[in-house]
Amino acid sequence: MSTLKLCSLLLMAAAYIFAGVSHFRNPPFFLKITPPWVPQPEKVNLLVGAIEVGLGLALLFPTTRSLAAYGVIALLIAVFPANWYHHQKARKKQKGVIATLIRLPIQLLLIYWAYTFV
Repeated sequence: MSTLKLCSLLLMAAAYIFAGVSHFRNPPFFLKITPPWVPQPEKVNLLVGAIEVGLGLALLFPTTRSLAAYGVIALLIAVFPANWYHHQKARKKQKGVIATLIRLPIQLLLIYWAYTFV
């Protein structure tokens, strides 16, 4: 694996581990952007955090990397409705509209990034 690809992998793994830990350290941030139709949002928040940490760690090992990359892709697709909901809330409040709008296509870039490790 090239140095650039290794750095990319380590950055991705660190980002998902950090994001996952953030679900445990700052639940209110994630709960306020959780759509109202999500059952048991507190438990779902912790589950998503645990999944992110697990996927980030699994990316580090060659034997689990491909499966973890597919998992990251599935997770990004699964949380897209929450990002859309967050954008809708921002539009209603007229606060953070651009940031939440930019976040939506970034999901596609993150999916592509994960796909490079399949």
